Amino acid sequence: MGVQHKHDMKAAPALGDTTFGLLSLLVVDDDAVQRGLIAGAAGKAGYEVTEAASCAEGIELLRTRSFACVTLDLMLDDGDGQDVMKAMAEANYQGPVIVISGMSSERRRAARQYARSLGMDLLQSFPKPIDLAALRISLANLRSTMAGLPIVHSWGEVCGPRFER
Repeated sequence: MGVQHKHDMKAAPALGDTTFGLLSLLVVDDDAVQRGLIAGAAGKAGYEVTEAASCAEGIELLRTRSFACVTLDLMLDDGDGQDVMKAMAEANYQGPVIVISGMSSERRRAARQYARSLGMDLLQSFPKPIDLAALRISLANLRSTMAGLPIVHSWGEVCGPRFER
């Protein structure tokens, strides 16, 4: 198996390199700081991360690539996270969604109901500011479930020979 470079993303397996426990994650958030924090937490949980700064960018990525999981802000500069959920359903996205939003718990619950109405699995809903340790644990548990690999947590980080650098 060859080495995958950042610029050669089209050659990546659809859900990531599950041989080494990596799964692909799309982070859709218009706040660069939040995207960076989420991407960092996901990387520590064993994910290959792609970032989208807008609804339009997230929707385009969902139409052209496959992801094992998507984290989604509900309020973006160019639209609503529900627009992205609708596009995910239209693209037959089968993976779980994690909502990370500064919106009220009622709006996050409404997003969960909307996702279910589209036949999607809204795995988790986190308020902003995000609890990064909780997010890492959630993502690591999901990775373990999807990849069938054992995980040892240390404050939400994935440990073991596959992840030691």
